[in-house]
Amino acid sequence: MMEEVFLARLQFASTTLFHFLFVPLSIGLVFLIALMQTLYYFKKEEIYLKMTKFWAIFFLINFAVGVVTGIIQEFQFGMNWSEYSRFVGDIFGAPLAVEALLAFFLESTFIGIWVFGEKKVPKWVHLLSIWLVSLGTILSAFWILVANSFMQNPTGYRLANGRAEMNDIAAVLTNEKLWVAFPHTVYASLATGAFFIIGVSAWYIMKGRHVEMFKKSMTLSLIVGLIASLAIAFSGHSQATYLMHAQPMKMAAAEGLWEDSGDPAAWTLFANIDVENRESTGRIDIPYLLSYLAYSEFSGKVEGMDTLEAKMIEQHGEGSYLPPVKTVFWSFRIMAGTGGVLIVIAALALWFNYRKTLEQKTWLLKLLVLSIFIPYISNSFGWIMSEVGRQPWVVNGLMETATAVSPNVTANQILFSLIAFSTIYAILGAVMVWLFVRVIKRGPEAPPKANVEATDPFDQGGAAQ
Repeated sequence: MMEEVFLARLQFASTTLFHFLFVPLSIGLVFLIALMQTLYYFKKEEIYLKMTKFWAIFFLINFAVGVVTGIIQEFQFGMNWSEYSRFVGDIFGAPLAVEALLAFFLESTFIGIWVFGEKKVPKWVHLLSIWLVSLGTILSAFWILVANSFMQNPTGYRLANGRAEMNDIAAVLTNEKLWVAFPHTVYASLATGAFFIIGVSAWYIMKGRHVEMFKKSMTLSLIVGLIASLAIAFSGHSQATYLMHAQPMKMAAAEGLWEDSGDPAAWTLFANIDVENRESTGRIDIPYLLSYLAYSEFSGKVEGMDTLEAKMIEQHGEGSYLPPVKTVFWSFRIMAGTGGVLIVIAALALWFNYRKTLEQKTWLLKLLVLSIFIPYISNSFGWIMSEVGRQPWVVNGLMETATAVSPNVTANQILFSLIAFSTIYAILGAVMVWLFVRVIKRGPEAPPKANVEATDPFDQGGAAQ
């Protein structure tokens, strides 16, 4: 079964990572668009309406592709992970159903009102509709994280008839993992949307096109981006303190810590992880920092993987309970490092923007264009650390990943669906990139009149009428 397990995990990882490219951008973009429309509502300045309509095109494209990738992703629970679905479906299925019936319906309903109702509903209703779309995207993330948090930290259940059955919805909704992951995810999404707008705006400023409009877009997004990036760091710290008592093996793997640390514990900046010999050599350590990350104080030791695995063998029986240590170790550093880069870039750009010299800093504008990709890197490696660090468990402490796959699905069948899904995703990704580039090159200029109905539902002469 190991080949089937590997292919099923590879398929779920690839589809989830691809889907996760769209989710944070949708959450972040629509929030900023709602802010822009709010500024237009109160200030009555047409430039804010123009900003709202331009950035809305990217949101609508991204949202449409994200919906398709999410639907495909869910097929896998029945295809490749039927044993998992049978074991935990009573709990896992409930938040997914609420997400579809509440959050997604909220998003899709008010997207329709917002896109097609601009001239048909009062302005305050039109503004309210985009804020409800924003709320819907955040609620979608919340309910997905409710399900995922149970996998990380099972609560509110009982074991009966060979299944985990929900017996306390309040415990599921107050799961500690949920309430450290949810803010972190929202802040990361806001940073993703902000830096997308920052990067595109920087490109326009360098080209000297619609400079006034994109300077306003840039300023608003830099403020949101810096606040979100700082909030990511603080919420990430709360996740570290959570891991110490809820998932200590993940924390130890993230540090490449085989033996118990000293007191105080040093945080490792770099190390050569030798899994075969169970040691980490060539360490570059920062004194006291791991103790602070773990306990919010500059003292306290951290248990190593050897100690933790011995405890797990005593509790669960013989076996290997180590996650892929190298993957977890470096994923954490890439995630944290890119998060720090976002803070520096946003602060630096805001400083030059305040001094009204940002337009003259071509090197910084080029860096801001490249910064579009940094949140995607940070988001992806953060997800990898969170999910891979839980291994070998699919439901922490309750069900191992190797026992969760569908028993009657062959490796060849999984390989076929992996290739099929990857091909579909590659086409969707290429189409989305092509559409984004096309919109960016065209700019906020009005399209030719003959194409208005097909391309711009907001235009006064188009389909919105």
